[in-house]
Amino acid sequence: MESAEIRRRWLSFFEERGHTVVPSASLIADDPTLLLVPAGMVPFKPYFLGEVKPPFPRASSVQKCVRTPDIEEVGKTTRHGTFFQMCGNFSFGDYFKEGAIKLAWELLTTPVAHGGYGLDPEKLWITVYKEDDEAERIWRDVVGVPAERIQRLGMGPNFWSMGVPGPCGPCSEINYDRGPEFGEEGGPAVNDERYVEIWNLVFMQYERGEGTGKEDFEILGDLPSKNIDTGLGLERLAMILQGVQNMYETDTLKVVIDKATELTGVRYGAEHGSDVSLRVVADHMRTSVMLIGDGVTPGNEGRGYVLRRIMRRAVRNMRLLGATGPVVGELVDTVIKTMGEQYPELETDRKRIETVALAEEAAFLKALKGGTNILDTAVTETKASGSTVLAGDKAFLLHDTWGFPIDLTLEMAAEQGLSVDEDGFRRLMQEQRERAKADAKAKKIGHADVTAYREIADGSGATEFTGYTNTEGETTIVGLLVNGVPSPAASEGDEVEIVLDRTPFYAEGGGQLADQGRIKLHSGAVVVIRDVQQPVPGVTVHKGSVQVGEVTVGATAYATIDVRRRRAIARAHSATHLTHQALRDALGPTAAQAGSENSPGRFRFDFGSPAAVPGTVLTDVEQKINEVLARELDVHAEVMSIDEAKRQGAIAEFGEKYGERVRVVTIGDFSKELCGGTHVHNTAQLGLVKLLGESSIGSGVRRIEALVGVDAYNFLAKEHTVVAQLQELVKGRSEELPEKISAMLGKLKDAEKEIEKFRAEKVLQAAAGLVESARDVRGVALVTGQVPDGTSADDLRKLVLDVRGRIQGDRPSVVALFTTANGRPLTVIATNEAARERGLKAGDLVRTAAKTLGGGGGGKPDVAQGGGQNPAAVGDAVAAVERLVAETA
Repeated sequence: MESAEIRRRWLSFFEERGHTVVPSASLIADDPTLLLVPAGMVPFKPYFLGEVKPPFPRASSVQKCVRTPDIEEVGKTTRHGTFFQMCGNFSFGDYFKEGAIKLAWELLTTPVAHGGYGLDPEKLWITVYKEDDEAERIWRDVVGVPAERIQRLGMGPNFWSMGVPGPCGPCSEINYDRGPEFGEEGGPAVNDERYVEIWNLVFMQYERGEGTGKEDFEILGDLPSKNIDTGLGLERLAMILQGVQNMYETDTLKVVIDKATELTGVRYGAEHGSDVSLRVVADHMRTSVMLIGDGVTPGNEGRGYVLRRIMRRAVRNMRLLGATGPVVGELVDTVIKTMGEQYPELETDRKRIETVALAEEAAFLKALKGGTNILDTAVTETKASGSTVLAGDKAFLLHDTWGFPIDLTLEMAAEQGLSVDEDGFRRLMQEQRERAKADAKAKKIGHADVTAYREIADGSGATEFTGYTNTEGETTIVGLLVNGVPSPAASEGDEVEIVLDRTPFYAEGGGQLADQGRIKLHSGAVVVIRDVQQPVPGVTVHKGSVQVGEVTVGATAYATIDVRRRRAIARAHSATHLTHQALRDALGPTAAQAGSENSPGRFRFDFGSPAAVPGTVLTDVEQKINEVLARELDVHAEVMSIDEAKRQGAIAEFGEKYGERVRVVTIGDFSKELCGGTHVHNTAQLGLVKLLGESSIGSGVRRIEALVGVDAYNFLAKEHTVVAQLQELVKGRSEELPEKISAMLGKLKDAEKEIEKFRAEKVLQAAAGLVESARDVRGVALVTGQVPDGTSADDLRKLVLDVRGRIQGDRPSVVALFTTANGRPLTVIATNEAARERGLKAGDLVRTAAKTLGGGGGGKPDVAQGGGQNPAAVGDAVAAVERLVAETA
């Protein structure tokens, strides 16, 4: 029975018995505590915890899951894998133990012809929690399983909890006896390799208290509503129903192994080492496709790092198997074809999945070539020193320069018999992060000791932000720093940082630039505010200079922001939300925000995308945004619980830390996001949004820059003026400009080619004269000379090779020519085979010449190139080459 049929039968069986079929949730967990969905019950977690009332009494799903804690073991054993599908049925206060047990037994043992899986009841063994008399009784007396095939086990294997206070309960597992060829008999308590677990029934009936580990906690009592959570591993059942030895031989993985063997010529089952690599490739490529399909893109943090790590392991193992060129395209195609029947969206999204995967393979192959050379050198040096530990700085170099995940370095070093100084590596990584954070913070808050801000907060409490509804208001100065040092007072001309008890000033955050304005004390003193930051949570620091009078701690004042600037920034921020939603509508949820900056009249928006956004798509996005402006949608903000925000579909960024209460900004029926920034009241206030274009700012991340309101109008007005000028110059209408300008550029390019051809011919005409100038140096024909300044490196190389070719083939010859381009000397040197037999190598000669010129160079023994800084030293360089030829020949 194929995996797709196992899945279909599962959902059909439970749907016929009153269960709501719930589609698999995305692998991107809707839970800030999880990178990826690791278990089938995760989407139902809010129901089990009582956070949300379930919309149905019973449900069933086949959930995509990814687990990576044991990634290094994948392939080494046939039991470890990263992606799996968990078939589950769930009851929320509906049926309990007897209902769950009877349903499980019915589906497993019903003949295939009648819709079941047709397992032999005599091969099914049951485990129950050692104190669960009720479950044992149901299995024995209601279902009819013989007592000798029911075993009681302890809390470790047969008691479930989430690891935190909340619901918990005993488990009952159904195990399948694979026969004596898999080891001794005696049931799952004795041999879990022979008696493989296929289905786990969790009976949530108790509430657990505080504690650690799987067994060290107190049972507080019964739950008011008892629930059922079961999970059957689809791959394990497929292994049994398809009559194969392990999950790697099931239909959805074996086909990937077969494709890998076709690409490498390595037969599966021939040798343990190659079998390990083939299993790694099959598992990791399937997981990669499923992750990319759900919107994950390769990166260096979070789930992006998980994807990058497993993709690069797969690619490297294909190289170990003998693959020499790109292979990911064909492997991705195989996975999509085999998994597409169960998840049709893979076929629908094929182009994007392939684009992301191929881009990551290309990047890694480039890094692998250079990084492997660095690693090989480091391994050689480490062994030569007598050490067995690769230095942490070497691992850091591989990660920072060549993009080697530390896990890959660990793996490759282990293959050479070395361990890695992981502590040293992680220390360097942490130092790098801290430097980056310190630099960023220093630019914003100077170098003041943050303890000063904390002391202000401890004494006066958090700053109250009034800027959502007010642009000015009464306030009191509760903290003052002059040149980064706490002070009771500041005088005219001082650079100050002021903390107020309440403020209308928005502190930079969430991509929105800070407000500017003035603080006027009742004494008449005035402070002009240029920047506002929050160096520590809850403390808003106003940075500026005292223009008039003296500022003192405890003084009352009146704070006023620059309203014009605030409104311009608010327009930009609201436009950012519209752009985000329009992009997601056009490109899918993968176009998730990766950063932004909202400044007066303009904004930039960073988002995930594996490739450039086509111009037509960008035009459609811009049109959609401006259509929303014309709809005059109201914009409003509301504070609510994080769970309520998620229920309403508000977009939240993964990795952001949200409290129990969050602010949600809603733009009509178009956009809803978690946001703490300031916005317009209606989309009509934006006036106009003009997207200037998009570009790459890193692997898998694109940036859009745009103008809003009057700034957008001014840009279009200037564009119109430029177009009018071009029309006058080319004597054509605006719609004819692209064609006419393209024709002009084509003619210019053709003329440049003709000039280049003529110049190259003039250079090569010098070849005959140079051959005649050859001098005999200890039996070697040596040609040296300086060609006209401005000769390109390519033309110089062609000339050198042409001269070498004109010298008799059996006579040792060296050709060394020099030129000056852009004020810098350049040399190309070539030797023939006869000269190389006498020890004359072009690379050695170039290094000698380049050193004299004040630079460097290198190349192959037959031809090499170098350069320097000092054109006046060309004569000395020629002499140095002559001496080396004489000494070597």
